[in-house]
Amino acid sequence: MEDNKVLKYIKDVLENRPNDWLSITTHRLDIYDEKLAKTQFVEAFDNLFKNNNSSTSALSELPTAYDYIRLGHPLSCVLEWGIANLLHIKPENVISFSSKTIPILAILRKNLFENKNTQIVYTGQLSDCFDAEVLKLVYGYKFELKKVEKADDVEKFNGSTVFVSEQEDISAVSFNAMIDFFITIHPQFGSVLLVNGEQNESYVSEIQHVRRRETIAMTPANCLTALNLLVDATFIEPNKNNVAVNKKEVLHSIETITNAPTKALVGSSGLSIQYAIMMGLIHHAQENHKGKAIKFVVPPNCYGGTNDQARRVAACLENVEVVDLPVDGGNDMVKSIDVVLAKIAKEDAIPYIIAEIPTNPRVEVPDLIQLKNVLSQERKTAKGEIAIDPVFILDQTFCPNVHFLGEEDILSTVRTISFASGSKFPSGGQCTAGYCVGNKKTEALMEKIEKHLLLCDNEATILQYEILAKQLPSMNQRIIDAYKNTREFVNFIHEVLPTAKINFVSEALAEEGFTPSVFSLDLPTKGNTDEERETYKRALNLKLINLMITEIPNESKYCVSYGQLKGCYWTIPATSTQGTTKEGDKDYIARVALSANMDLERHKKVFLDFVAAI
Repeated sequence: MEDNKVLKYIKDVLENRPNDWLSITTHRLDIYDEKLAKTQFVEAFDNLFKNNNSSTSALSELPTAYDYIRLGHPLSCVLEWGIANLLHIKPENVISFSSKTIPILAILRKNLFENKNTQIVYTGQLSDCFDAEVLKLVYGYKFELKKVEKADDVEKFNGSTVFVSEQEDISAVSFNAMIDFFITIHPQFGSVLLVNGEQNESYVSEIQHVRRRETIAMTPANCLTALNLLVDATFIEPNKNNVAVNKKEVLHSIETITNAPTKALVGSSGLSIQYAIMMGLIHHAQENHKGKAIKFVVPPNCYGGTNDQARRVAACLENVEVVDLPVDGGNDMVKSIDVVLAKIAKEDAIPYIIAEIPTNPRVEVPDLIQLKNVLSQERKTAKGEIAIDPVFILDQTFCPNVHFLGEEDILSTVRTISFASGSKFPSGGQCTAGYCVGNKKTEALMEKIEKHLLLCDNEATILQYEILAKQLPSMNQRIIDAYKNTREFVNFIHEVLPTAKINFVSEALAEEGFTPSVFSLDLPTKGNTDEERETYKRALNLKLINLMITEIPNESKYCVSYGQLKGCYWTIPATSTQGTTKEGDKDYIARVALSANMDLERHKKVFLDFVAAI
């Protein structure tokens, strides 16, 4: 009876769901509490269920579940809540993934640190993605594999038992006390992981963190279909015949946009791509430079996901280490790279450099000729032997239209891989899929990266390919138009508030093709001490953002994104994109992102009101 009530309520929710549950990739930070991610939404949703309230207005007022949909979103929360209620377990013990293999990897990662045995028990066949040998050799994970007929056949094991089954009904679970984790895999949607028993609840937050950094939650579209199947087994999944055509169009568009000679790899998110890059490079290093230390060189103030993921990978492997690379805010990227590469060469280690151009959040571009020279320079080890040349991993999310990798392009002779987050310009904010490409010198590396993208089952979904096929052809024009708005707004701020410090590209850099639509704003401050001045400035940042999103609610959002199809986005990197960055490296400045489609004159007027009030 209770199950029928749950299913009936979910059906009503699906009929009344707000449109943006399916269509947005980022949410407003002013109505989001990261400490209460998912739980706040689920608790409020559960109260609506108890009151049998499924109205669109009530659903629209629910707290934001996550700041990015790749981490989770309203529909993933409803799916997890629904499965939990049908199985009579806690909603937090149900975690959905777009990937079929990453939930297994999440448990293996935790047990690596716990030095705990893992038994993976499965029915039928394990996913083709699952490569036991590579997971042991490259990721350092330890586990046993065992095939059984059914869950009841699983016996007691000294360690964690993971039961994996592929099935159409992802909510059908035969509980067995001998099993710690149930992973049900759906061939199209991804997977759902169930944490069984109080003794395993310490895994929940760490599994969530793997979903946050190395993959994505089950997508909104797939969650919607899964929920429809949950409440109506006769629901017919929409026909998706154009997969091959869309994929071909996406790869062609990326080739045209980047001028890169290698085939593009398209992942479920920018971090999914970055994870494949890191693990692919580690795999290549193990095969070609056995026993040598691997150094990932990362700006300490870069986007928190990049920073955190690099350190998470290094924590799992003894010979991998993260090295800080100061790149902006008074530091010169080229000089920093020179110093770091000289040190790594002396140690006879393998240098992999991850950097953003332009940098985030200060939008700085290094001297590219000097950058090429410092990356190309032959260095010697302490023994006088030729050191291993670096791989430059370029995050081009701010300016994905700039050519770096073609035969005549600036970094053609340096091993370079470029990647971009797809929730920004590539999709215009309509999906999270990201991509990477390489120059000719990285062909062997790209093969390894593709292997790990597929092993983690992190390739873009069918719908993500469809969205990118539609949006990528207009990307370069959207970048040009958004830059025009941004340049005009920056010039206006210079004029009306000349004491503000603005970080943006020069006119000369724009002529070279660097036309971002993001700038950072260091507002003027006052006070007798550094502490007073910093406190005043931080309060002023929030005052400006709150004024913008209050006065122009249909266009201005307190949000971390950019490259969207319309509107204007405001954030403070220190409290959003740099969430896991060390405190001393955080940037308490306002970062502003403009689109090609917005009321610029209205934004100027509200900014003028702000200036008049300070």
